[in-house]
Amino acid sequence: MSKLVIIDSHALLHRAYHALPKDSLTRGGKPINAVYGFFSMLLSSIDGLEPDYLICCFDAPGPTFRHEKFIGYQAHRPKMEDELKSQIDLTRETIEGASIPMKMLKGYEADDLAGTISRQLKVKSGKLKVDNVIIVTGDKDLMQLVDDQASLFLLGRGISGGELVGPEEVEENLGVKPEQVIDYKALIGDSSDNYPGVYGIGPKTAEKLFDKYDTVKEIYDHLDEFPGTIQSKLEKGMESAKLSYELAKIVTDAPIEVDWDKARLTDQKLIRLKKSLESLNFRSLVRRIEEKFDAGHTDNQMKLI
Repeated sequence: MSKLVIIDSHALLHRAYHALPKDSLTRGGKPINAVYGFFSMLLSSIDGLEPDYLICCFDAPGPTFRHEKFIGYQAHRPKMEDELKSQIDLTRETIEGASIPMKMLKGYEADDLAGTISRQLKVKSGKLKVDNVIIVTGDKDLMQLVDDQASLFLLGRGISGGELVGPEEVEENLGVKPEQVIDYKALIGDSSDNYPGVYGIGPKTAEKLFDKYDTVKEIYDHLDEFPGTIQSKLEKGMESAKLSYELAKIVTDAPIEVDWDKARLTDQKLIRLKKSLESLNFRSLVRRIEEKFDAGHTDNQMKLI
């Protein structure tokens, strides 16, 4: 079985930036706490999930197609701090130095690229099959991508720990199936991304509605079956539900392709990553890589134990 791990890079960087003290991890007087935390989580993912293939996805600078659909999309989020912005660039440089593939596309979020890649389970030749996809993220919105082949490693608090989330865990967490997550978000909205859903319809009401019907369309096709107050809220919020559905839906056909040969995680990539982390003076991370290698081999012959 071949396993692909996709890193939702901005989710990891934001988590690390806010979890680790800025003044204790610096380079030239500037904080590099997010860089350190990112690679700590990356190494934990490699160690714990043991991927055959590894790809890092990033948000592209500037607005996305969602901002074009709804001017208020993510409007409540504070502007990214310059101290974090510079660390994103350094993180990308370090990943590039290790020859680990990165995906970033103007107008799309990392979620969309992860969604697209998770559905690209074959090389053009059709010879390679990826049987298992795990997306490392802190964002529950990606639960809509979960199925029999794709799961999430949902990060815990801080930069350590997490939970492997499959279809059963999605239903336990949200009260709906993975294929209903978009419809669910269309009704309840999302305060983090600042799209409205249907005013007055919260998670508990939404769960009851989806116990009866599978999709928002089916719910609206049977409005007359619901109590007057719920029916009224749904009628008034119909256009908002349609918009929220479009904003919640992760793209799975973004115009990107995967070179599976370049995506394979090799010993040589870890060796190059080790050298890059050495240049950043991340001694503890360097030791973690070294501990995975047989000390009896030269650098060019290192093999994972």
